[in-house]
Amino acid sequence: MSSPVLLSRTAFAKRGAHPIAQGPARREVLALDDLHAWYGESHILHGIRLSLAEGEVVSLLGRNGGGRTTTLRAIMGLVDRRTGSVRVSGIETVQMPPHRIARLGVGYCPEERGIFASLTCEENLRLPPSQAGGGMSVEEIYALLPNLAERRKTQGTRLSGGEQQMLAIARVLRTGSRLLLLDEISEGLAPVIVDRLLDLILRLKALSYTILLVEQNTHFVEGLADRHFVVERGQVVLHVTADELAASAELLERYIGL
Repeated sequence: MSSPVLLSRTAFAKRGAHPIAQGPARREVLALDDLHAWYGESHILHGIRLSLAEGEVVSLLGRNGGGRTTTLRAIMGLVDRRTGSVRVSGIETVQMPPHRIARLGVGYCPEERGIFASLTCEENLRLPPSQAGGGMSVEEIYALLPNLAERRKTQGTRLSGGEQQMLAIARVLRTGSRLLLLDEISEGLAPVIVDRLLDLILRLKALSYTILLVEQNTHFVEGLADRHFVVERGQVVLHVTADELAASAELLERYIGL
């Protein structure tokens, strides 16, 4: 087994993101190169570098405030300023507004979910327009998530936290997005619901969706993600593959504190 990639911030910046695991060449869906981001005068990201191939699931691990959520928001253009490079399927997007990035097939599911309380489950599901073409139909989503079919007429306020999380992901699937940015989808949910979300991500992976997950729960991403990046103070400080995760527990403890 190879050793995990543990680099100083300077060394990591010079070397760039760890290459995608060996195997049949897959199309690069997302590539971040020297990505910096600001909220007002606060400089949050300091040269993030990583890439995802088609059908990969990659996790961003780390403590709260380290820059993981800002990385997702910077990909979508939802920060005050960003520099560097963000390529989606080879197209440079760093100067694009968020709606144009979404039309390239990028779907963002924020931690707060954004379910409309006054609408039913199905009305929430039908709300977003197709941005990239080829989105899942309502019937396909109900086949994938039958519990949403059972709750189709239930108001958003009466859905459980797990049902709201599944609905938030389902809305992204309706848009036709094939690159999914998912922020802390397991946080605060019962273990049985977390298992359902795990099954959902595995099924989406089998359908060749490309997924970037922000998580603190290493147990959730273990056996799910192909690779893991630890983000601290706006920089990638550790990279491990799925095979290296268990052997890297001590390093993860140092950076994540779990």
